[in-house]
Amino acid sequence: MARINADRLLADLDHLRSFGACGNGVVRTSLSPVDMEARHWLATRMREAGFEATIDGVGNVIGRSPNPGPALLVGSHSDTQPQGGWLDGALGVIYGLEIARALLEDPATADLAVDPVSWIDEEGTFLGCLGSRSWCGVLDPKAEAAARNAAGTSLADALAAADLVDRPRARMEPGRYLGYLEAHIEQGPYLEEAGLEIGVVTSIVGIRGCTVRFEGEQNHAGTTPMPRRRDAGVALFDYAVRIRERFQALAGDRTVWTIGRATLDPGAPSIIPGRAEMMLQFRDADVDRLDRMEAAAEALAAEATAAGPVKVTCTRARAPVAPTIMDAGFQQHIADAAERIVPGRWMRMPSAAGHDPMVVAHHIPCAMVFIPSIDGISHDFAEDSKRDDIVTGCRVLADAAESILRAGG
Repeated sequence: MARINADRLLADLDHLRSFGACGNGVVRTSLSPVDMEARHWLATRMREAGFEATIDGVGNVIGRSPNPGPALLVGSHSDTQPQGGWLDGALGVIYGLEIARALLEDPATADLAVDPVSWIDEEGTFLGCLGSRSWCGVLDPKAEAAARNAAGTSLADALAAADLVDRPRARMEPGRYLGYLEAHIEQGPYLEEAGLEIGVVTSIVGIRGCTVRFEGEQNHAGTTPMPRRRDAGVALFDYAVRIRERFQALAGDRTVWTIGRATLDPGAPSIIPGRAEMMLQFRDADVDRLDRMEAAAEALAAEATAAGPVKVTCTRARAPVAPTIMDAGFQQHIADAAERIVPGRWMRMPSAAGHDPMVVAHHIPCAMVFIPSIDGISHDFAEDSKRDDIVTGCRVLADAAESILRAGG
C-alpha cells in the first residue's frame, strides 16, 4: 500500500495557504502576482522531489516523473475565488505532489509514474478551466481573445504581466497517460451529515443558465394607480415564486437551482421599475431533467407574457455544460481503496460543482475523490476540513493511484 508523509502533506498545504492568506481564507486569483509566486513555489517543490517541472504559457504547473510511464496525472487547481477558501483546489494540488513523491521515494513503488499538476483558472477569473482546456487543445481562440477579469484586464495583458507570453503551452502527450485523478473538498454537506469520510465521485453535474428579462413601463410610484401599472419588478418576483413551484415538481434528490442575480431598472424607491432581469441557474446529473427544467422556464415566460401586463423573455445565458461521467474502472479502484482504509465510511456521490475533469474526461479517463467540508461551506473564507480527513483522503487516493498503475488502467 502506498505510504504518504502526513506531516509533509499538511506542511505544504499550510505553506500554499500563505500565498494570499486573508484570515482563514485565501485571495489568490489567477495570474495575480501572488498566484504566480505560488506557482513558482510549486514548481520548485516538484523539482526538489525529483521531477521535471514547468510553468507553461498559460500558467499551468506540470511535473513530470523520471519514470517513462504509462503515467497518471494527479492534481487540481491552485487559483481561488476572489474571496476563497484555503482548500478549494489547493487540496488536490498538494495531494498530487505528495502522492507523486511518496511513490517515487518508496522502493516498492518507485517504478510507478505520477505527474503532478496545478491547472490555471479553474475558477474563471478570466476563462473557466483555462488551463485544462489549453492542455487538452480545446481552448477557443475567440473566447481567449475576449476573456477579461472583473477589473477589465484582458487575459492577453495578464499573461504578459506574468511573463508567460513567450513560454510554450503544454499539450497532452499522446500515449503517456492512463488517466487523471483529482481530489477535492466536497463543498457541500452530504459526507459530514452522513458521518462518512470519503466520497467516490460518479459524475459532475450538468449546468444550464438562463437570463429572464421583464419589460414593463416605468412610471411614478405615487401617482400611478395599481390597476394601471406594468411593474417589471412585480413580474420578476412573481416569476421567481412560480419557477420554484415548477422546479420543485421536476427536481430529483440532488437537483439545485439559484437566482444568483436580480436587478430592477432604474432601481429607485419612487419609480415603478420599467425593466427587470434575473439570472437563473440550475444543475443536475440527468440531461433529460435539465431539458425539462429549461423547457419549464421558457414556458413560464411565455405564459407570463400572455397573461400580461409585462413582457417576459427567457433565453440561454451560457452554453449548456453537459454532465460528465467518471470512469467506472477508476471509480472502482477508489472505492476499493476507501474500503481498505475506511471500511464502510465512504459512499458514491455526484459532484454538484464543476471541476477540471469535466474538460479532461473527454480525452483521458478521469475520477475524483471528495473529503468532507465542515458545515458544507465553500467559496467563503470559513471553508475548512478536518486535518484527519485531509490525511485520510490522500491515503485513499494514493492507494487507488498505485492500484490503477499496477493494473495498467
